[in-house]
Formats: sequence, C-alpha cells, structure tokens
Amino acid sequence: VQLQASGGGLVQAGGSLRLSCAASGRTFSGYAVNWFRQVPGKEREFVAAMWWSSTLTYYIDSVKGRFTISRDIAKNTVYLQMNSLKPEDTAVYYCAAGRAIDGTSFDYWGRGTQVTVSS
Repeated sequence: VQLQASGGGLVQAGGSLRLSCAASGRTFSGYAVNWFRQVPGKEREFVAAMWWSSTLTYYIDSVKGRFTISRDIAKNTVYLQMNSLKPEDTAVYYCAAGRAIDGTSFDYWGRGTQVTVSS
C-alpha cells in the first residue's frame, strides 16, 4: 500500500489549501487516517483524523473551526481542507493510516507535503 500526500504550497495568511491523501494498493477500509505535521526541530504534532468507516472526526484545538477532514470513498482519498491559515500552520504535513486515532504506530505513511503560510 502506498499513500500519496499532496496539495501543499505557499499561501498568505488567511488563505486556504486542500491536502489530499490517496491510497493505492488497497482501500482505507478498517483504518483511521490521520494527519500530522512537523516543523524542523520540533516533535511531530497530531492535526486531525477520521475513521474511514465513520463520519466522526478529531482535531487538535488549534485547528478546530478552520480545518476539515473528509473522505471520498470512490477515490479512496482523505482530504484536509485548511482555511484561515496562519503562519504557525507552516509545517510538513503527513498522512498516516493505522488502527488508532493519534496513535504511536501506523501501518502506512505518506510522504510529506510542505505547507508554508506567509504573514
């Protein structure tokens, strides 16, 4: 299974980006798809997640009301819609599929996609 994360870029503060996490080789069925972010020199930070089979979503407090995680079953893809972006959202964003929300071990990781928010 491969996860392909994409959609990052450079945006001004207040702008929006939509990240995608597409799976190939199998579906996300049975997995929780998590988004993390990491800034160089800092620990990885959980951002948002959802179970593929559920509409329940989970977010860190700092992104609630600004970020939305969703899925497209037909495309086997999970999205992270990021609105009202702030400079502190700048990081490399990763998607991961595993058996837990914000867990410590994941079965699959995608390559990161850089998000840069300018002030």
